[in-house]
Amino acid sequence: MNHENGTTAGPVAEIRDLRVEIDGRAVVDGVSLAALPGRVTALVGASGSGKTTTGLALLGEYPPGARVTGDVRLSADGPAGYIPQHPATVLNPARRVRALLTDIARTQVGHLPPGRRRSAARERVLRALAEAQLPDAAPLLRRYPHQLSGGQQQRVVLAQALLLGARVIVADEPTTGQDALTKSRIVDQLAAVAARGIAVVLLSHDPDVVRALADEVIVMRSGRVVESGPAPDAWRAVQAGRTREPLVDQPPFPQADGSTGTVRPVLRIRDLTARHHDGARGTTVVLRAPRLNLHPGESLAVVGRSGSGKTTLARCLAGLHRDQDGRILLDGTPLPPSLRNRGRAHLAAVQYVFQDARAAFDEHRPVLHQVARTAVRLRGTDADTATREALTTLASLGLPEDLVRRHPGRCSGGELQRAALARALLARPRVLICDEITSGLDPITRRGILDLLTSLVRDRGGLSLVLITHDLDTAARADRIAVLDGGELVEHGPAERVLTTPQHPFTVSLVEAAARLTARTGT
Repeated sequence: MNHENGTTAGPVAEIRDLRVEIDGRAVVDGVSLAALPGRVTALVGASGSGKTTTGLALLGEYPPGARVTGDVRLSADGPAGYIPQHPATVLNPARRVRALLTDIARTQVGHLPPGRRRSAARERVLRALAEAQLPDAAPLLRRYPHQLSGGQQQRVVLAQALLLGARVIVADEPTTGQDALTKSRIVDQLAAVAARGIAVVLLSHDPDVVRALADEVIVMRSGRVVESGPAPDAWRAVQAGRTREPLVDQPPFPQADGSTGTVRPVLRIRDLTARHHDGARGTTVVLRAPRLNLHPGESLAVVGRSGSGKTTLARCLAGLHRDQDGRILLDGTPLPPSLRNRGRAHLAAVQYVFQDARAAFDEHRPVLHQVARTAVRLRGTDADTATREALTTLASLGLPEDLVRRHPGRCSGGELQRAALARALLARPRVLICDEITSGLDPITRRGILDLLTSLVRDRGGLSLVLITHDLDTAARADRIAVLDGGELVEHGPAERVLTTPQHPFTVSLVEAAARLTARTGT
């Protein structure tokens, strides 16, 4: 993508021959890049390739205990902003969104007369939210970060960077967890950010987003740059086979056998209503699902734009959302709404794999210990047997023993997502809920995970899968699709029917937006 504004100026950020070692192992080795104003530089590569470590170097952030050599320079005319893959980690959970943004805005209007500062700060906050694709933000300003969806959290963090006046923005998987409509708008927004002369360093696994945005592409593998250059040249090199490209999509994985016949559903939802508390203003209904069934050996994809209620539905199923009415039945028996009131059998039967895998791990204990503990706690397995099971399951997900004996802080986000999946599988669940677990993975790893999930559903005699996803290609691989819009279940049916002949206007717009995004990138 060609961004004309500011392309003749020198770099606003530059990395020269960066090497980052942890315990004698190079996680980044000899990487150089120049972030030019008005240009988008994309770092691509499989999970663990060193993209995030390189991006964080522009902010002066490195893993604990890292030995760093090389040179990182920023221009003096503005700070670097960062949009992390897991935005909740940089949002204060004890403060409402309004306070988080207003504090930044006030630092920008201190020169104004006292009577104007408050209104000027509010204007800046609302403008930044609109630029970050949150135009109707008044209800969100009253909420705490945990009451936002992952996509909403991501856009609040983008608004923070815009309020700070960042001259370079490091965007780490900014479209992770986003539906096609929102993804298309974020592509437009990042292009607009670049058009204003801001340098964008994009870390992404999403081939459509990279093709739509990047001026320069840097391909990384095992900490090294294996291909780089202007985007068209880089793509030609990839297509010529000179690079083992981590962005090329693979053929669809095998469809699970979704036939249900007269088998009784393993999970039933009846008249489910969920609410959020908005402080003194009372409560807001965020989800209504009158009737939904999940059969043994079946996969159900739940789709919708960010904030539509997808994660709220998943949290209700897992007993993580307290303010809910209605009934959720497992094998005909009501599940207690709260996780605290569920016994060990129920806890094992319904397992949840979170979108933000890093937040789901204790930083002070090795990954292997935390994965194995699931079998000990929920199945009564002895520690040695649980460790062996954990190592086998982790290896099947591409995580070797030397890696999983590390602490979470020394694993990539994609590696932790796979470890979180292994931990859930050790409970031997009846229902596995996966909340955007492939959104932070490159397509090759993503396909491997989805292949594994399909084989688990097919081979484990009754395991059922709930996939929370923004990605219609992933949803197409499920047996059935449920579509949420504005907290309402607006459409539900076989995946092929929903995606080829959608009935509800929102589903129509979602399918059309995905087709437009694919068409604009020429794929």
